[in-house]
Amino acid sequence: MQREFTISTTRHQELIDITGEAIKAVRDSGIKDGFCFVYIPHATAGVILNESADPNIKTDFLNALNRAILEHANYLHDRIDNNASAHIKSAIIGSSATIPIKNGNLQLGTWQAIMFCEFDGPRSSRHIIIKVCEDK
Repeated sequence: MQREFTISTTRHQELIDITGEAIKAVRDSGIKDGFCFVYIPHATAGVILNESADPNIKTDFLNALNRAILEHANYLHDRIDNNASAHIKSAIIGSSATIPIKNGNLQLGTWQAIMFCEFDGPRSSRHIIIKVCEDK
């Protein structure tokens, strides 16, 4: 089963918890054991698994990433549309995550959440694909 949806982002960089959408996709699929695959088809966004309960984690994550990958650091791609750092962050973070499903539940850790990573916002329409597959 595949579920697709869009979200809007409101800041240049932000993390948005999309765990609820993945849980809903798993429940709607009726699959008890398998995998939930989350895919972000954008070159300036990504997806991570991390804590979402404490908003400071989101801030710390983005601050650390921004220290490692500077914006406007004389990247050649910035001559085109001024978002080279967003492309680099997306490539390093990755555009997918796979979570096992057992007894109809995502096997996330106690504090883990699935978070969409915006690196070049705000954007009115970011597409997310969730595919739920059964073990065979």
